[in-house]
Amino acid sequence: MIASLVAVAALCLHVAGVFAAMHAVMHTRTAQGAFAWVLGLVLLPYVTLVPYLFLGASHFGGYVDLHRQRQARFFMLHEEAIRHGRLRLLSRSMPVADRRYDAIGRMLQTAMHAGNALLLHVDGAATFDAMFAAIARAERYVLVQFFIIHDDALGRRLRDALLERAAAGVKVCLLYDSIGSHALPDTYVGTLREGGVEVHRFATRRWRNRFQLNFRNHRKVVVVDGVRGFVGGLNAGDEYLGDKPPLAPWRDTHMEIEGPAVADLQRVFAEDWYWVTGQRPPSSPPPERCGRAATMIVATGPADRQESCSLFFVQAIHAARKRLWITTPYFVPDQAVFGALRLAVFRGVDVRILIPDRPDHRTVFMASTLYAHEATLAGIRMFRFREGFLHQKVMLIDDDTAVVGSMNLDNRSFRLNFEISALNVDEAFAASVEAMLENDFANSDEVNPNDYRRLSYFRRVALHVARLFDPIL
Repeated sequence: MIASLVAVAALCLHVAGVFAAMHAVMHTRTAQGAFAWVLGLVLLPYVTLVPYLFLGASHFGGYVDLHRQRQARFFMLHEEAIRHGRLRLLSRSMPVADRRYDAIGRMLQTAMHAGNALLLHVDGAATFDAMFAAIARAERYVLVQFFIIHDDALGRRLRDALLERAAAGVKVCLLYDSIGSHALPDTYVGTLREGGVEVHRFATRRWRNRFQLNFRNHRKVVVVDGVRGFVGGLNAGDEYLGDKPPLAPWRDTHMEIEGPAVADLQRVFAEDWYWVTGQRPPSSPPPERCGRAATMIVATGPADRQESCSLFFVQAIHAARKRLWITTPYFVPDQAVFGALRLAVFRGVDVRILIPDRPDHRTVFMASTLYAHEATLAGIRMFRFREGFLHQKVMLIDDDTAVVGSMNLDNRSFRLNFEISALNVDEAFAASVEAMLENDFANSDEVNPNDYRRLSYFRRVALHVARLFDPIL
């Protein structure tokens, strides 16, 4: 009897594995990812069915189609509001002579906006001091979005800052990711709501995808009164201040924007807010020019019709003629991005990539180690940051372009997460980023091709096994 039940259960698992494999063939974005899932689901459904529930689907419960429908509805409502003179949320394109990044703008249906004032914030203390000061000056509304919020000292500072503004009559909207902030207690959210803050979590909300760990909203955005915005790599938790070993000190970068580009930061937040709530958040007309920098807000995600994050990196890399410096905590590039990096070396570009010397995710770290070795063989200079954990996502192109945001150089950012960065063309801002990165490189060790050869055979096998998972890393 027991043997019969086991046989029936095994048969059911194999049938389920076949159906899941068919789903993987139809919906996994890359051929490599589809092949890996099919192989596992057909041959080892006992092992792979549960991980596929969490990680496998690229179209979950109609989310992509529904997200696009809601985006279309959002823009229709916006245009209607413009006709009636009620608001101007979308910033109009301003003429910018630089055409290197036009393809990115056309792909994302956005534009480069001139007349912005930019400020670089190095590490958490400087960033959050500036952010909380801006929030404290808010008069009309505050829009806040983080991937991770913790109920710790920094998280409570954020909570108290938002409650203080809400008590003063300021409209406050807070959006957080349901997986990134899975440990956020209900009491934290309840206190905010009782104090007048509108709080929502970003989630697919479809019952079929209640286990889904992919397609997270990795964006970090703060907008104050529609005139000042913040974007970068920092979340709201004590570890981002460098207060939690073993990853302390924590190395990260954020930036502050004042000027017309803030309207596009506002638009990106509004799209996410509308997806979750069906309502538009407060908004303002695009602010006047107040600086000399040209800025494009680059927002990408799995709902895009193109693999826009990967294509953004490819175009940005192709734009480099003299220098391309990149910092990323996770170096797991796809073939298009890796090929673009190698071509940049052949163009004579100084290509340097800075990655951490210590892991926060072991499998990603191992895959990054193998890619770093292969990059050195292609002439790319790889460095490991030794003074703490490197989490910043920054790119410096030649002498005038700098990118700061949430995008990692990995497949999770390329295809699975909603991301945002600011691409800035301004020699003064690029010079400040250059000085910052020069200091980071001075606190790093260059990767040598022989480092890989010194590893034991079994360690090298482990690195290659880790890379098998790169479609979901």
